[in-house]
Amino acid sequence: MKLVAAVVILGAALLLLTSGGDCGICPAIKEDVRLFLNGTSEEYVEYVKQYKDDPVILENTAKINQCVDSTLTEKDMTHTTTFLKKIEDSLLC
Repeated sequence: MKLVAAVVILGAALLLLTSGGDCGICPAIKEDVRLFLNGTSEEYVEYVKQYKDDPVILENTAKINQCVDSTLTEKDMTHTTTFLKKIEDSLLC
């Protein structure tokens, strides 16, 4: 698995661990992950801009998203999406 996919999965695991027993991933984070993995760089940057309208952050956001788009395979994205769904559907949550 590529490093970027590992980072995405690690981030999802951290959400699970820091959720305080309520593993429901809030809608804003679900939308963020959806756009990050499946949206265009422009869509993702516009989404991030709602929360942090800083040119340096937005430029880095675009670079990171383009890096992910160019390195993650369709299989990596499928695995990541499946992993996030398992977190949401877990009985332990």
